[in-house]
Amino acid sequence: MQLNDIAGWDHHQKLRSGLLSLCPKIDKPMAALVFDLKQRGLLDDTLVIWAGEFGRTPVSEGGKFDLEMVGRDHHSYANTIWMVGRGLKPGFTYGATDELGFDPISGAVHVHDVHATVLHLLGFDHEQLTYYFQGRDYRLTDVAGKVIEPILA
Repeated sequence: MQLNDIAGWDHHQKLRSGLLSLCPKIDKPMAALVFDLKQRGLLDDTLVIWAGEFGRTPVSEGGKFDLEMVGRDHHSYANTIWMVGRGLKPGFTYGATDELGFDPISGAVHVHDVHATVLHLLGFDHEQLTYYFQGRDYRLTDVAGKVIEPILA
């Protein structure tokens, strides 16, 4: 199952008011979902992933000096994803950024590694999921992707 919130998390402006409005609407329901799955013993079989398309720059954009108008731009060098459940170490943080949150300083992985890991957690070998197209074999993780072993239980 996939749930999307199309209310607007793309805060290129009005970051403060946007997050103050949206975070309370999602924090408690997400915590309740994880708590409920754990309480019912379903976390062993369920993988919950919270991710976005990009990270966010650690600096503001737009609004000049109007703190109510500033936002943050897309940032492809550092992103936060949280996952819980099926085969993952609980309460575990992997990777870190510099003091500004701009560049990774440890645990940097590629999106293909994330995909390989998710497939592994769901019981698939990403290297075996191939399809033939235009004269060559393709796979969901392209020609890359390694399972992120340190996060596995």
